[in-house]
Amino acid sequence: MALTLKTALATAGHTAPLKDGSVVPEGIVLAHEEVTPIIAAFRRMVRATEFDICEMSPTTYLAAKAFNKPFTAIPVFLSRMFHNHAIVFREDSGIKAGQDLDGKKVGVRAYTVATGVWVRGILQSEYFVHLDEVTWVTDDEEHVTEFVAPSNVVKAPQGRSLVEMLLAGELDAAFTGAAGVGRAGAPGAGWDAAVNVEDQPGIKRLMPDIGVMEVERFKRASVYPIHGLVVVKDELLAKEPWVGPALFNAFKAAKQQYLDKLKANGPSTPQDEAVVARQKIVGADHIPYGVKANRRSLETMIQCAYDQQLTPRKYTVEEIFAPNTLDLE
Repeated sequence: MALTLKTALATAGHTAPLKDGSVVPEGIVLAHEEVTPIIAAFRRMVRATEFDICEMSPTTYLAAKAFNKPFTAIPVFLSRMFHNHAIVFREDSGIKAGQDLDGKKVGVRAYTVATGVWVRGILQSEYFVHLDEVTWVTDDEEHVTEFVAPSNVVKAPQGRSLVEMLLAGELDAAFTGAAGVGRAGAPGAGWDAAVNVEDQPGIKRLMPDIGVMEVERFKRASVYPIHGLVVVKDELLAKEPWVGPALFNAFKAAKQQYLDKLKANGPSTPQDEAVVARQKIVGADHIPYGVKANRRSLETMIQCAYDQQLTPRKYTVEEIFAPNTLDLE
């Protein structure tokens, strides 16, 4: 008899076959709960383990692992995003380049969000920003309530958004979330969805030549930032270890079905168009699964999380995934 598993996944081209039933994991019935925005599911999983299977931010997952939350990832990466577009600044702040962020106040929705972690990693490694010399201002709560942010992370005044603070001159710069060609595989804009801050007087992108920089960094560093992975309850994995590989294979089949359809028919939605644009950079498989294909990106993410104090130690790639999924491709 098949297992019925409560599941929370964002709707996207590569997950649609799992949600409409055209791809079914062997031995499993997926009982989907629509959660919009999907980050609400992250919080419910971290705080109450409400789902058997749940999409989750990879940096939230690493922060949660430090507090022994009872779920483990499988190497299925549902969304990816480049980040050269992701920070704007006020022209009157004295900022001319990335290294000028030292000593400045920079807004980010929450300290542990994936965009913030990845962009801080770029700023540290490529622009030599001293992350502990920046005041990071947040206007949202962390998914992992037990997490204690570094001392240079402060909350925005109650009721004030990062957009308002940036436009009022109370922030020197801020992370804007998804922009440019968008996330590969995940719909949605960043915190600036209601206000195009780039169109506001005196606001500029820190890294304006987005397309060229994305391609150059990807080719040079072989790092393709991960923004969504899949976690499964530990209790389920312990009792039914076959579930991890079964899910991996089903996600892979669903993605292939979507890619075959896209290749045959061409793009029909803005999300399809974003995927096609991303394929020109990374190849036909716009969101590769498996540890082998993503090891460099995973190692970089783990290092960033450790450097930025999301985790008390640097995990290995092997210890953050279900053991019987490590060699799946």
